[in-house]
Amino acid sequence: MKQNVGNIDRIIRIVAAAIFAYLYFGDIVTGTLGIVLVALAVVFTATAALGFCPLYLPFKLSTKK
Repeated sequence: MKQNVGNIDRIIRIVAAAIFAYLYFGDIVTGTLGIVLVALAVVFTATAALGFCPLYLPFKLSTKK
């Protein structure tokens, strides 16, 4: 598994995950949309931690220099 997520991309993913978690756990967004946001937050955190995004593979994208 070759890393394809750069540092700026990682920071953006972590910030987005934090915002999504805040919206859900702060009871600002609830219901199905809230659960979707939490799932996205988990995915964003995992891809940022691993430095690998499987959605980049089919498009041969990489934000890592």
